Amino acid sequence: MIFLIIIGMSLATMIPRIIPAFVVDKLEFRDWINRWLNAIPYAALGALIFPGIMTVTPERPYIGLIGGLVAIGLAYIGLNVILVVIGSIITVFLLSM
Repeated sequence: MIFLIIIGMSLATMIPRIIPAFVVDKLEFRDWINRWLNAIPYAALGALIFPGIMTVTPERPYIGLIGGLVAIGLAYIGLNVILVVIGSIITVFLLSM
């Protein structure tokens, strides 16, 4: 009985995940829908990062904001992501001293 429950639960979670992989390739979306779907990863990343930026130093949230702005600037000029992270860490460290 336990084995059947495990098989049933795995099918119940696997089927909704596999079906879109086969269906989405055959669908043609309008351009505005594609632009909207392409923006979702950036919006999710911003929603995950921004609260952390504001709580780097809870009593001085401007330090995290400045570190975030430095990271944006370094990324904009095309530096490697490791250098962007190191630059923002150094900025926050220097401002926290």
